Amino acid sequence: MNYRFLIYISYSYALPIGNPLETEILNRGYTVKWFSDLDDGKKSISHKTNTLDTINEVIEFKPDIVLTATDDVPDFITGLKVQIFHGFLTYKRPEKKTGEAHFRIRGFFDLYSTQGPSTTKGFLEQKKKYPYFEVMETGWPKVDPLFPLENKENTKTIMIASTFTERLSLAYNDAVFNEIKRLSNSGMFNFIMVLHPKLPEHIVAKWQSLNGKHFKFHNTTQLIPLFKTSDILFADTTSAIQEYLLQKKPVVTFNHTYKHDYLLHVNNANDLEDTFNFALSYPKDLIEKINDFVKELHPYSDGKSSSRLIDATISFLHKDKRHLKSKPLNLIRKFKIRKKLNYFTLKSYNKQFTISKD
Repeated sequence: MNYRFLIYISYSYALPIGNPLETEILNRGYTVKWFSDLDDGKKSISHKTNTLDTINEVIEFKPDIVLTATDDVPDFITGLKVQIFHGFLTYKRPEKKTGEAHFRIRGFFDLYSTQGPSTTKGFLEQKKKYPYFEVMETGWPKVDPLFPLENKENTKTIMIASTFTERLSLAYNDAVFNEIKRLSNSGMFNFIMVLHPKLPEHIVAKWQSLNGKHFKFHNTTQLIPLFKTSDILFADTTSAIQEYLLQKKPVVTFNHTYKHDYLLHVNNANDLEDTFNFALSYPKDLIEKINDFVKELHPYSDGKSSSRLIDATISFLHKDKRHLKSKPLNLIRKFKIRKKLNYFTLKSYNKQFTISKD
C-alpha cells in the first residue's frame, strides 16, 4: 500500500524534526508532502519540491497520516492526526502557575508519539481524563542524526543557545554578553552560538558582533552538527538543553527556573569562567546524574526513532479504534484554525481516522 504522509509545520525549527521522517518515508517507497501554516515555515521548506502551498492542495492530497510538529492541526483534512512535538519536556516554568504545556490536550490528535518514559507517563495520565487518543512511545525523530554518539578530543568548545522569552533568555543579559566577550577575546575557550529564530534582529546583531577567532555565530536551526563539535553547552531554559544532554555532555545554565541536579547552575556572570572549567572536566557525579535523566527523557540511542514512529502510525492507522471516544467539539479552537488558514467549512473529522487493510 502506498501511504500518503503529510508533515505539518508552522516554524523553521520544525524542519530538523521532519527531515529524518521524510527520509524514512521515502526509503519505504511511500509518498510524503510538506505544508506550513505560517510564512516562517513556508520559507524554510521553499527549497523542497514536495510541498503543498495552500490548504486546498492539502485537502486534495487526502493524506492518510498527518505528522504534526504544531500544537493543533486542521480537523477538516483527512488522515490520522499524530503529534510528533516541536521540543522536549523542558520544565521551564513552575507548573502551579502555568501548567506543563507539553501535556496540554487540545483535542485534535488521534495519536501521541512520545519521546521517552517521562512523556509517556504524562500522556497516559491525560488519556485517563480524555479517552479519545492513544499513546505510543517511539523516541523523537529529530535526534536520530545525533546517533551513534562519537568520542571527540576536548577542544574547550562551548556551544551557546538561548530561548526567545525575554525574561528567561541569556541573550538579553548585558553582563553575560560582556563576560562571553572577555572570555572569547582571551582565547580561553572557543564559542559557537545559535539563537532562537524568534529573537529580535538587534539582539542577534549584538551577538554576531563577537565573531572572531574564538567566537562563531551560526544562523541555523540545524543544531546537531554543532552539538557534536562542542564539549559543553551554555544555555538558559531553551529546549536545546534536553537534546544536548542525550550526548552525556555537561550543560551550564544561566538563571534556570529549576535547580535540576543534572545541570550546573549559574546566576552571576562572574562565575561563568570557573563553572565552564569545571564542566569541561566532565565530573563523574554529574555525568551519572545526566545518565539517569536521559533514561527517562529519551532512552533510545539507536537513531531509529523515525522508523519506530512510522511503524507505529501505520499500525495504528489500521487498528480498530471503536474503544476511543469521539474528539471534542472544540468550536473555538476550530474557528481559530479556519481563520488562520482563511478556509471556512463545517466539515470536521471527530472520529479517529482508520483505513481497512483489505
